[in-house]
Amino acid sequence: MSDAMKGVLAMVLACTIWGLSPLYYAMLKHIPPLEVLSYRSLWSLVFFAGVLIVQGRFGLVFGALNSLRRYGLILAAALLISGNWFGFIFAISFGHAVEASLGYYIFPLVAVLLGRVLFQERLGGAQWIAVALATAAVAVLTLGLGVPPWIALWLAGTFGGYGVLKKRLELGPVVSVTAEVLVLAPLALTWIALMGTGAGGGNPMGTHVLLMFSGLLTGTPLILFAYAARRLRLSTVGLLQYLNPTLQFLCATLVFMEPFTVWHGIAFPLIWVGLAIYSVSSVRQDRAARRAAVVAG
Repeated sequence: MSDAMKGVLAMVLACTIWGLSPLYYAMLKHIPPLEVLSYRSLWSLVFFAGVLIVQGRFGLVFGALNSLRRYGLILAAALLISGNWFGFIFAISFGHAVEASLGYYIFPLVAVLLGRVLFQERLGGAQWIAVALATAAVAVLTLGLGVPPWIALWLAGTFGGYGVLKKRLELGPVVSVTAEVLVLAPLALTWIALMGTGAGGGNPMGTHVLLMFSGLLTGTPLILFAYAARRLRLSTVGLLQYLNPTLQFLCATLVFMEPFTVWHGIAFPLIWVGLAIYSVSSVRQDRAARRAAVVAG
């Protein structure tokens, strides 16, 4: 099997895990979202630390934290990703999985806009059209439902901000995330000690097992994603990533039976058309860049 095919399989598996994760978090609705987040952070630390110890690279985590500037970036990234995790857990716990899927559909277009604003990255006409369609979709939901899709905007915004900070951190994905959850660990332990229910007191052992599983659920797709990203073109990675919110959307509408209003019926196609335009534009840019590289070489 070629490296490219291995990369595709790894990416599909990672996005499938992410996309079906609402089914997992739905089984933890009886635990407060902040407590689930705290356990997720701690068990993720156990998972990632274990991976790095086996690889003999755990010392890199402390090396990443020995600079005040880098520590500040890691702390900010940790707060953003924990905010994103909390928003997703909250959405699933309180019946907003449709809106959560919308957030991850919007994210690529938010990332494009952040690139333009923060890094002066040039946008082509197709990309501006895609951003405009996403804006129109949010406006439709705001006017139709009488309130902005705050959860979707929160998820897209926190993940977009997280991506901005990761561009400034010259660390491998596993080392970086390990440092982030290590920084979060004191906050998670404090919350569990002061406000937590002990994952359940009277809850069955299955609850404790589910919470332990959150570390594996968090870490495995990230490692698969990193493996795929090294073997695939960015345009391919971008296209395959849409599998994640699509599966989330299907979980929300077919499994959780959440309401899908006429306003959703207008907004989601606008997003899908915008993503299609953006994806075609990205693929063309990628091909043009490769041809230019061949000519220059």
